[in-house]
Amino acid sequence: MVWTWRFEAADGTETAPAVEPEEFTTQGDAESWIGEVWKELLDGGADRVTLFEDDTKIYDMSLHADAES
Repeated sequence: MVWTWRFEAADGTETAPAVEPEEFTTQGDAESWIGEVWKELLDGGADRVTLFEDDTKIYDMSLHADAES
């Protein structure tokens, strides 16, 4: 099982992240990483992220601290 993030710009298109992620072996590791680098990702042009377990979408969320998912 591999956990990965997809990064999207404000218009919904996929974008390259400002901080290169790794492939994570647990959901907790993936979520911890996003918690550490979300501001850098936002500053680099990512607006939303989506977490996948292999090819299955788990959830998506805004990187804006004041936004509702």
